[in-house]
Amino acid sequence: MIANLKPYAEYKESGLPWLGQVPGHWDVRVLKRLCLRSALYGANIPASDYVASGVRFLRTTDITDDGVLRRGGVFVSSRDAESYMLSDGDLLVSRSGTIGRSLRYRAHLHGPCSYAGYLVRFVPSQAASPDYLFHFTKSIPFNDFIRVSAVSSTIENVNGDKFANMPVILPPPAEQAAIVRFLDWANGRLERAIRAKRKVIALLGEQKQAIIHRAVTRGLDPSVPLKPSGIPWLGDIPQHWEVRSFLRCTTERADYRGATPEKVEAGVFLVTAKNVRKGWIDYETSKEFVRESEYAKIMRRGMARMGDVLLTMEAPLGHFALIDREDIALAQRVVRFRLNPSLLLPPFALHCLNSPYFQSQLLERATGSTAQGIKASKLPQLVVARPDVAEQESIVEYVGRACAPLDVVISRLNREIELLREYRTRLVADVVTGKLDVREAALRLPEEAPPDTAEDDADLNTDAEAADEEAAV
Repeated sequence: MIANLKPYAEYKESGLPWLGQVPGHWDVRVLKRLCLRSALYGANIPASDYVASGVRFLRTTDITDDGVLRRGGVFVSSRDAESYMLSDGDLLVSRSGTIGRSLRYRAHLHGPCSYAGYLVRFVPSQAASPDYLFHFTKSIPFNDFIRVSAVSSTIENVNGDKFANMPVILPPPAEQAAIVRFLDWANGRLERAIRAKRKVIALLGEQKQAIIHRAVTRGLDPSVPLKPSGIPWLGDIPQHWEVRSFLRCTTERADYRGATPEKVEAGVFLVTAKNVRKGWIDYETSKEFVRESEYAKIMRRGMARMGDVLLTMEAPLGHFALIDREDIALAQRVVRFRLNPSLLLPPFALHCLNSPYFQSQLLERATGSTAQGIKASKLPQLVVARPDVAEQESIVEYVGRACAPLDVVISRLNREIELLREYRTRLVADVVTGKLDVREAALRLPEEAPPDTAEDDADLNTDAEAADEEAAV
């Protein structure tokens, strides 16, 4: 059905250089003229006011790039949320921090919900449906507008007047409904395909974790005698292994507490807690820089070296990764360890530290309700089970071989998801800008249940990560 879509019969110049031609019967309008009301809320309820249950408090980081509301989240009392309550059909668009993310609010799907700052709330008039405007905010023209209009100091943001005066390509109401019906159907099919691939990735990840966990807790020889480890989450370990405090396997520990360094457009890459994932450093998720002239001061507690271990102490807690480049600065809430190579090899240590038995030790000692963290005074209580270095090398080599085929499949599935997302983005852009006529296709669509609008847990950041991103905004 998608393959048979054709252009409109007649086009006209839109008057917008970045858009070009649009269908002859479409209008180009200004966003604020299509809305009965819009409002920007810059207030933010502090994390100290979060409660265990109540009204969900929607933050910009709770909305994904696909316009989906993440599971979980945080809650506030109805008293705190009263000024920010959402109505069914509201269209929310983030104009600061995570700019361009948008959400169609549906009360029957999301329940009582309030929202934080940096979101523009639009109540469309009869001329434009919120569903059509939502799809428009997912289009390439909208995102191009965002990129051109955004300014950046420490965070990106778009001026409210520019937002309100954004040009919108507007078909007649009946055609808007056809476009919404078609794109909801197409997006639903694509989303189901993406979720199926995510589930396979999650299963493969669990298989990898099982391989690693067994190797770093039982070794490679199933016939070796065992002994109690003394660690409740670990159980028995090989008799010749040692249980030792993790800190006693290190030669250096450094945290980088202090005043938050000033961020600049270019300079030394600043690795924050947001960059540290479970097992690797993600240099794309957040790109912050500090001045080269400030580098020595920021790193005065010790320079990073290849193979050093990083730990996130909170928001999120318990992500470990190995330093893979030395031209970086380290931010607050990140602790660096240098291992004693005669006791613990970096790759083996990384497997241990990200394993369930070590993560359980962290969580048991964590404090905090909305964003858990661990105090430095608790670090000496964390222990690892270790064989000698030669056996560690054998285990690392085995894990690499055993997990390599799984990594290949996971990489391929991630690439397929990326291609599906790219296809969806292109399709939305072509439909909402009138490059493709979907009126007849929309009439022939089967009735299908809409996909769930909440993300699968397996594909999401933790609430702590979301809270950290929100704090950064």
